[in-house]
Amino acid sequence: MTEVVLGVIGLLIGGGIGFFLVNTALKKANQNRLEEMSREAEEVLKEAKRNAERVIEDAERKAESILDKAERKNESIKTKKIQEAKDKFSKLKSEFESDKAKQVIELKERELEVKNLEKEIQLQQERMLTDLEDLASERAEIETKVLEVNAIRDNLDKQLQIISKKKEELDKANESRIKELEKLASLTEQQAKEQLLEAVRAKAENDAMAITKETLALAQLDANKQAKKIVIQTIQRMCSEYTIENTVSVFNLDSDDLKGQIIGREGRNIRALEAATGAEIVVDDTPEAIVISSFDPIRREVCRLALKKLVADGRIHPARIEEVVAKTRKQLEEQIIEIGERTVVELDIHGLNPYLVKMVGRMRYRSSYGQNLLRHSIETANLCAVMSAELGLTPKQAKQAKRAGLLHDIGKVTEEESELSHAILGMQICEKYGETPVICNAVGAHHDEIEMNNIISPIVQSCDAISGSRPGARREILESYLKRIGELEDLAMSHEGVQKAFAMQAGRELRVIVSSDKVTDQYAEDLSFLISQKIQNEMQYPGQIKVTVIREKRAVAYAK
Repeated sequence: MTEVVLGVIGLLIGGGIGFFLVNTALKKANQNRLEEMSREAEEVLKEAKRNAERVIEDAERKAESILDKAERKNESIKTKKIQEAKDKFSKLKSEFESDKAKQVIELKERELEVKNLEKEIQLQQERMLTDLEDLASERAEIETKVLEVNAIRDNLDKQLQIISKKKEELDKANESRIKELEKLASLTEQQAKEQLLEAVRAKAENDAMAITKETLALAQLDANKQAKKIVIQTIQRMCSEYTIENTVSVFNLDSDDLKGQIIGREGRNIRALEAATGAEIVVDDTPEAIVISSFDPIRREVCRLALKKLVADGRIHPARIEEVVAKTRKQLEEQIIEIGERTVVELDIHGLNPYLVKMVGRMRYRSSYGQNLLRHSIETANLCAVMSAELGLTPKQAKQAKRAGLLHDIGKVTEEESELSHAILGMQICEKYGETPVICNAVGAHHDEIEMNNIISPIVQSCDAISGSRPGARREILESYLKRIGELEDLAMSHEGVQKAFAMQAGRELRVIVSSDKVTDQYAEDLSFLISQKIQNEMQYPGQIKVTVIREKRAVAYAK
């Protein structure tokens, strides 16, 4: 037990001595490290001090060199400025001396001018003296002439007095004769004047109307002959086929079984197709056919092409319908542009704006009274070119006429809605896309909505009428036809003395029956002329209208 205790005590004492020795060793090591670090710091400070001294010495040397340079530069600038001042002084001195010499010269010139002026003044004074002498002599002559004029005036006054006395005598004699004539004619002077004026007015009106009719007839003999010749030659060189277009398309099917697939469950397929295309699809009892109806030919064509693709594919459902209709519409837009470009190339028209080219392509799917708008515009363009050549216009004007003929109905195919007429709208579109004022005026004036200001405008108007008024070219609506016939008859009935009026030959002839007791033979001829002029000024119609006035006198008696 004691040995264990002694062992533990020995270990504790040994541990304490070891700790003391280790601690003292560490302290000595730390002290040595601190001394080394202090020595290193002192060396670093000494090195930094030496570097600073070298930098200061370098800076002082540089400063001295800079000061030397600055002093040398100041000296050079100073000498330069002094030299410039001397040069300037010498220049000013020379200028002053030259100015002084100029002033001396100018003074001498002015002295010469003053002397010359004095001479001229003396000459003018001499002339004035001579003029005064001439005036005095002329004054004396004028005084003598005044005396002569006064004598002539006195003589004229005496003659005027004699004439006034004779005039009074003539007036009295005239009044007495007028009173005698009034007694003989049982009319006053005012009544006689009124009757004479009325007779002269009636005769003048008849003569004026006869002259007007004769002049128009003579002018029309040659004008109509030449115009008919040009129009006939133009029409004969341009012949086209016409097919009246309807507002429906018939889509043929291979079998009636496809109708149920097109309609779909509870009609969902046909409703989706109508909603996507905007056209109406009629499925009736017609065998192997369905009808697509729409007033918009583009919608109708989109529906027809989309239906053709769907039937060929066999997959018909709403999602597929929308996809096919979108692709078809895009393809049709590309086809419209292609049609416009092909038309422009065929007509040899260059430099047309791409938007106008697209509008030309859209004409393919528009119609006017059943006439295809693109065919009508192409024919009008060709007619304009031919008529321009027949009239002897320049090639440039002929090209302008062809261009205007192609674009004259472009206002009918605009994508935006407008309250303007198609002629004015087309003119604005042409102005917007860089067409010349001549073409813009021809487009806007082809229905007389604005005034024509060039030779191209009446050519376009005439060729538009030729293309639209050919037999079979257009289908006239029954209501507008009846309205035009009624307006013709009402216009004739508005004249005094007309009993009945009949429009015949589809409005190409108007027969007017007048009362024989109210209308004379002469007035019947005048009435036909007046009615024809009123129709020409107030109505729009294709071709010409023949006006026939019929006056019949019947004498009836009975034998008993």
